[in-house]
Amino acid sequence: MFDNVALVGATGAVGSIVLQLLEEREFPFKTIKFLASARSAGMKLTFKSDEYTVEELCAEAFDGIDLIIASTPDDVAAKLVPWAKAAGAVVVDESGYWRMNPTVPLVVPEVNPDAILDHDGVIASPNCSTTQMVLAMKPLHEAARITRVVVSTYQATSGAGVVGEEDLESGSRAALAGEDYDYQAFSHPIAFNLIPQIGSSKHKGYTSEEMKMVWETQKIFNDESIAVCPTCIRVPVTNCHSESILVETERKITAEEARELFAATDGITVLDDLENGIYPLPLSCSGQDDVFIGRIREDISCENGITFWCVSDNLRKGAATNAVQIAELLVQKAGTPAEPV
Repeated sequence: MFDNVALVGATGAVGSIVLQLLEEREFPFKTIKFLASARSAGMKLTFKSDEYTVEELCAEAFDGIDLIIASTPDDVAAKLVPWAKAAGAVVVDESGYWRMNPTVPLVVPEVNPDAILDHDGVIASPNCSTTQMVLAMKPLHEAARITRVVVSTYQATSGAGVVGEEDLESGSRAALAGEDYDYQAFSHPIAFNLIPQIGSSKHKGYTSEEMKMVWETQKIFNDESIAVCPTCIRVPVTNCHSESILVETERKITAEEARELFAATDGITVLDDLENGIYPLPLSCSGQDDVFIGRIREDISCENGITFWCVSDNLRKGAATNAVQIAELLVQKAGTPAEPV
């Protein structure tokens, strides 16, 4: 049972959405506490009409806690998970620190829910760009087995945190005024620009963000034979990651079959009417929990290829929503705890 819940990183961009989702989705609990860094400790938060004081994250803060949803940097996640496990709690972790640990399941509930059964006190939520792609891949993979994926991402500045959003807004104002701006999150101007690098140089000219998409996809599908060729690009969009995805399958899937498979999948909304200009856009998909797919068409360069456009709110399904869904899945597997008090 998971009666006593803690949210770590409650004052951050993703943590604040997790808090909102826990209330909107009526997540069951007896007690709940909110934890953050020393800088944010003492802040007041309102949850279900009650006021809570944010507490400082430390090992003792997990005493009596059963379930933790953590949205923190990697270095904080490295410390808090051992504290939580020592206290007997289970952690749903949104950082990148535990994702590729072979003892830690990496879960997207619509894709590999049974992986959650093998946890040893921590379940990882994937990188935002991976999450929307594997959900889009799932129905095609089940129908015809995907052998190869070529993906180009167009990632919003919110993926770099609040400072990334500030860089876009202030940098754009400065550029329009003909003034200089000192970028904090990005090594190049993002206003009216594209940056074809997210993360550090990692492997054979691929960045760390790109290799996350390779390794995480293979882990989620438990299939290292799936070939993934990613290119990750930062774009001057405030929120929602967009992806151009080409998949090759063992047997041919027509565009109509792919459209039907997408439409029948939980968590996917199809917007696909090119003649009438209907397809997913970051502006219209922001604030939504689904993965949106359009521009579905057969690849004219290879026999068994399907290509499509995919947009998802990176702060919600790419992070907060997926973590809450994992927590809900844990509760479902364990049995629902008592009503909130």
